[in-house]
Formats: sequence, structure tokens, C-alpha cells
Amino acid sequence: METIAAVSTALGESGIGIIRISGDEAIDVVDKLFMHIKEKSLHELDSHKIYYGKIKNHEGNVIDEVLVSLMRGPNTYTREDVVEINCHGGRQAIMNVLEAVLADHQRVRLAEAGEFTKRAFLNGRIDLAQAESVIDIIRSQTDSSLRMSLGQLQGRLSKEINKINGQLLNLQAKIAVDVDYPEYEDKNKTLSSVNKTLNLVYNEVEELLSSAKTGRIIKEGIKTVIVGRPNVGKSSLLNMLLGEERAIVTEIPGTTRDTVEESLNLAGIPLNIIDTAGIREDTEDPVEKIGVERSKKALSSADLVLLVLDSSQELSIEDNNLIELVPKERSIVVLNKTDLDAKIDDKTYNFDMPVVWISALYHKGIEELASIVKDRFLSGEFDVVNDVIVSNVRHISLLREVKDILKQALETVNVGFPADIINIDIESCRQKLGQITGNSVEEDLIDHIFKNFCLGK
Repeated sequence: METIAAVSTALGESGIGIIRISGDEAIDVVDKLFMHIKEKSLHELDSHKIYYGKIKNHEGNVIDEVLVSLMRGPNTYTREDVVEINCHGGRQAIMNVLEAVLADHQRVRLAEAGEFTKRAFLNGRIDLAQAESVIDIIRSQTDSSLRMSLGQLQGRLSKEINKINGQLLNLQAKIAVDVDYPEYEDKNKTLSSVNKTLNLVYNEVEELLSSAKTGRIIKEGIKTVIVGRPNVGKSSLLNMLLGEERAIVTEIPGTTRDTVEESLNLAGIPLNIIDTAGIREDTEDPVEKIGVERSKKALSSADLVLLVLDSSQELSIEDNNLIELVPKERSIVVLNKTDLDAKIDDKTYNFDMPVVWISALYHKGIEELASIVKDRFLSGEFDVVNDVIVSNVRHISLLREVKDILKQALETVNVGFPADIINIDIESCRQKLGQITGNSVEEDLIDHIFKNFCLGK
């Protein structure tokens, strides 16, 4: 494979910037640029150690003072020779070092997005499911999401998929023996064994899929919409949840004219939250009307709706209309302004939804709200540290296909078809499972997956 290089840290102002080089020529390329403090060649130095020195360009001018990490394959991230140049983190310093490395364009080129991880997969250090978890680790916004992704990187899902694949492979071997030696075959016994194994595998796949909802929430967050009539404190609630003044708050109704979108971490639960324009039908402002329409659209697609009511006022016609409008199975009533005298009693009003009392002004009630959200979306059935949780959309789709094929195979068994006919469905399941770990996957799909990675990883 060609030797590749890229910046592995974010471009900007920081203490350190890292340029990663991987491939057969990696050590040679850097050795021509690196001036070791004791004037030694990288070829003489021990692997998996860091060395101090300076980097020069091809004109022989010193461009930075650096630390060089030398790692000989196969005990590296890519299983190739890897050299990492740790230079100063200013944008220009990083680019100067990268340009010096890439100047030897006959021997090294700029890496494509995700190409280091792609090489780790192609060289057998990790499987495809583990490789996909790398980008999930980078994009994690909560501790739960990070721990779940780390579990995937450690091979937790892959082990489960390989176990299921192994059970199906053993079943195929048994069917093959029965087909090759029909004189010893007991058809009823064979079909009974096939039925037992397929039911076992079906239940295991179903158990994996049962974690998908939790996995998606932990990874992608809950699409949350804040609704309410104007001036009940929706923007104040958003600011309270964010811990900063993100939305403009005034006593003038209609201040929020459009939806405001933010991501936040509520007690370990990622929320993708939308603060909507106050929903009222009597506005004549054309801009506010557009905002109201967008609010209603956001409401229909939300995973969670926070219906904000002003507890210091009696319920208005607009409040009652909203109570009827929101999807009750996905909504929580947030009674705001509890620092004022209450005019609403949740015992008198049957909202038919969970209710939480808050004071957005004084940041009171956030723990109670977090508890209700957690109980509603994370039932506690899954442990992100120890359990296998499926969160990748591609994996979920493939497991659903496997489940459907297994169901079809079980129906075929019950009809009494020969085991070698059922073997076609079993092989199809194994192919689908192999696409999760990368044992049976097309090159185009591999390229597509790694294009979503960041450059340098």
C-alpha cells in the first residue's frame, strides 16, 4: 500500500499538533526531515518510543521543534509502520510540517478521510463494526454514548455476531452431513434440530434488536420540541437547560419568531432540542405565522414534546388547544413560573401526561425533569458498560433483514421442506451478518463507510 500522511488533530490554535504517517516508506520519509538531538537515524532507534529533535524542510531549513513517535508494524493502529510528528499546534506550524512530509510526493500522499482506520480494517486489526465505532467515539456528546461506542470498539457486538454466525455455520455443517449420507438421515430428527437452532438464533437476534431504541437515543439523542403559547417561558426553559442565555427572552409575546435548535446533555441523556415560536392562531404578523407553522411541523416529528404552561395563570383557550394538539404518549407538561402564586393545580387538571413543576428563572426543577425523561426513554434494562447495544443504523437494518429471513426459514421448517432447501435461507442470514463485521461486504460499501470519517483518522 502507498504511504499516507495527514493531520490527526484539529486545525486551530492548540499546544500540540500531530501529523500521522503510515506505510512502508513512513520511517524513510520522516528520517530525511528529522534531526535527532543525538544525530541518530530513525532506522537505528527503538520502536514505540518518542524522540526529541527538529524538523527541516527539503531546503534544509528548520521549521519546528518536535517530538517524533516511532512505531514499527505490525503492532500499530494500521499494522503498518507509523510515525507521528508532534509539533506546535498553531495552524501554520502544522501546515509547514505536513507540506514538508508531502513534498516527497513520489513516496507519500495525503490520506483520504478515514483511511488510517480503513487500513486497520483491511489489515485485520479490527473488523468493520469496530471500525465504525471509531467515528462514534469521536462524535460522542455524552459519557453514555462514549462508553457504548468504546464497548463496540472492544468487539462486544462483533463477538455476539460471530457467535450467532458460528451457530448457523454448525447447523449448515450438520445439514451437509445429512445430505451427503442420506441413508443415515432421520428427516424428522434433522428438522427438529434445525427448528431448535433457528429458534435460538431468532431469539438472540430479537434480543439484539430490542436494544436498538436505547442505542439510537444514546447515540443520536432525543429529538425534543419545546412548545407553548407565547410568553410562558419556553426560551427561558431552553436557557436553563443549556446553562447559558442562548434564546432571547422578553415579556413581549412573539419574541421567538422561528425555531431555535440546540444540542445538550440532560443528566447523561443527549437532547436535540428545538425551541419553537409560540403557537397562537390570532397573530397577524406574517413572519410569526411562518414560525408558528414551523412549530407545528416540528411537533409532529418529535420524539419528546415539552409542553410549557404558565402555572401563575389560569389555562387559556390556547393552552387547552395545545393540550389537545400534542401527542400525549410523547409529551411532558412543564408547569413554569412556580416562583409565583400558582393558578394551576395538576390534581384539578387531568393532563393525562407526566407533569413537572419548574422555575426557569431560578433554575429549579431541572432534576425532576431529567428523571422523568430518563424513566420514559431509558428504562434501565440495558447497561451501556456491559451489555451489547446496537446503535448503528446499518447494523439495525441488517439485523432486521436477518430476523425476517429466520422467520421465513422457520415457516419453511414447519411446512416440512427438506433441510437442504432451508440451508439457502441460513446462508443468506450468514451473508447479512457478515456484512456487519465486514466478512462479506462489497468494496463500494467499505469506501462509503470510511468517507464519513474525519481526515487523519
